[in-house]
Amino acid sequence: MRYLVVGYGNIGQRRARLLGERCVATVDPHVADATRRAIDDVSARDYDAAILATPNDAKLPYLRHFLALRKSVLVEKPLLFESRDEAEALQRLTMPGAIWYTSYNHRYEPLVERLRTGLQDGAVGAVDRVRMVYGNGTVRNWRGTWRESGLGVLEDLGCHLLDLAGWLLGNEQTGWELWDLRQVESRTYDYALFASPDRRLVLEVGTVFWKNCFRIDVYGSAGSLHLDGLGKWGGAILTRRARVYPSGAPRETREETGPVDYTWEADLAEFERHVASGATSLANDWWISETISALAHQAPTLAVAERVAS
Repeated sequence: MRYLVVGYGNIGQRRARLLGERCVATVDPHVADATRRAIDDVSARDYDAAILATPNDAKLPYLRHFLALRKSVLVEKPLLFESRDEAEALQRLTMPGAIWYTSYNHRYEPLVERLRTGLQDGAVGAVDRVRMVYGNGTVRNWRGTWRESGLGVLEDLGCHLLDLAGWLLGNEQTGWELWDLRQVESRTYDYALFASPDRRLVLEVGTVFWKNCFRIDVYGSAGSLHLDGLGKWGGAILTRRARVYPSGAPRETREETGPVDYTWEADLAEFERHVASGATSLANDWWISETISALAHQAPTLAVAERVAS
């Protein structure tokens, strides 16, 4: 497949490098290194699919445009809908050979996949509680850019953990609870803490962690699984602890991966499988949109309290 990459920031540039000669053009009105300023500068005959690495508010107009041209679209996360009607209207624009798929590449971290296999094989028994943390110290890189708008880390990092909650645990409940949401050093939210309705799944995200942090801790009746790290940050460790009855130090095994990130290649291959099957990512996009929207509606009191306290 030949690709058009729209949006030539860090992610768009990474996608273009990965595609190599399959990237026929890059489009960005604000980045001098992009080969085109507008999508109409590229003939639709020259590419088979598009990759959207644009600000969130530009994604839906671009999606409608490309689907009308019968071009499939890989969308960099998140794709957020304001209503179910809006999502279903987009679905009606799809047709054989023209679908969209929203990228959540952390699914394809080798040890995330191993953790999922362990859960499916009953490695921890009945799952009791889970905590996921995704943080970095990039808040000062956000300021003054398009990222310093909207819902901040809920959109940027929270969507990744929600996706993993569904993919790893089948947890796509509605009614999530917002426990904390702050504007620590930004005009938008740069720290958030929220939980599933039963409070057994807790997610924490932020760009004010100062040291990169990605952790998944799963506790169950037969033991626990603990993932620490990402390939892009130097590697990861997956620890399995098998419970000893009635109590005592658990039996522990560890797996490690090095500083290699194959998730982008795996994610692109998954997109092409979706194109071949004709399946969109509507269901996943909608439940993530619905959950982030519900969390946002709980935000005003917390946000005002934070501003008053500061």
